[in-house]
Amino acid sequence: MFPEYRSLISSLKGHDAHFDRLFQKHNELDDKINEMTSSNGFDEMLIEQLKKEKLLLKDEIFVYLQQKEK
Repeated sequence: MFPEYRSLISSLKGHDAHFDRLFQKHNELDDKINEMTSSNGFDEMLIEQLKKEKLLLKDEIFVYLQQKEK
């Protein structure tokens, strides 16, 4: 995610609590979506909702990275 910010992401991880929470939540949602889609009888509506939440977090992370870059 965001290869152009790889070095900034590395410097923020473990040093910026807000960034850590956003990044962790994004990864948790990704893991949950992958887990749910790999099982039989998954709830498509729930997965779509989680994907939207994950996308919003990704947008928030991007804006945060842009702000920190300045």
